[in-house]
Amino acid sequence: MADAGTEWVGMAAAFLTTGSFVPQAIRVLKTRDTKAISLAMYAMFTSGSFLWFIYGICIKSTSVIAANAITFLLALTILVLKSQRGRESV
Repeated sequence: MADAGTEWVGMAAAFLTTGSFVPQAIRVLKTRDTKAISLAMYAMFTSGSFLWFIYGICIKSTSVIAANAITFLLALTILVLKSQRGRESV
């Protein structure tokens, strides 16, 4: 586990990187437009976020756990919508 003196750096990084997905998720939820989003990229990214979440649990890092739990949920939302839109256009 990171000490309290360095954990704030992880929390700041978590806030910024996770927060960067919020505008995209809001846009996709409002417009339902996923045409310009890569399905392969979001599948890989969502899987990676989940694995980072598991890693955070293993090392007991609050910032890694929190950031990747939220990022995973946001990315999964976009991935599910992209997957649904892909089937509709075929």
